[in-house]
Amino acid sequence: MRRVLVCDDDLTISEVVAIILVDSNMAEVYTIPDCDNIIEKIEEMKPAIIFMDNKIPTHGGVVATQTIKSHPVHKSIPVVYFTGSHDIDTLAENAGADYTLAKPFSISQLEEVVNKAFKSGVNSD
Repeated sequence: MRRVLVCDDDLTISEVVAIILVDSNMAEVYTIPDCDNIIEKIEEMKPAIIFMDNKIPTHGGVVATQTIKSHPVHKSIPVVYFTGSHDIDTLAENAGADYTLAKPFSISQLEEVVNKAFKSGVNSD
């Protein structure tokens, strides 16, 4: 089953995403509350998609996404930037994210962005 990594320090949001994706048999979900050692975490979990919160400890979502997108191996993993910030599109563009999902989101919005990201991603094991 495909894996999704949710990077969010709000455990409620992470749990909601996990419940929706697991219950619909869309993905196996891993959650982390910070982006410390993000490359090592990606190598361990091997996600097909990464959800990245904007205000996540320690470096923030923009820096964490830039780190992923500058990595020679992991740059092809689709990153969904998700935040409640009104400037989500600008933040996602500055970070180099592939998709956005504004908080709060509906189940259909979550499933839609996951389906798009799975279709575009190369890590679809």
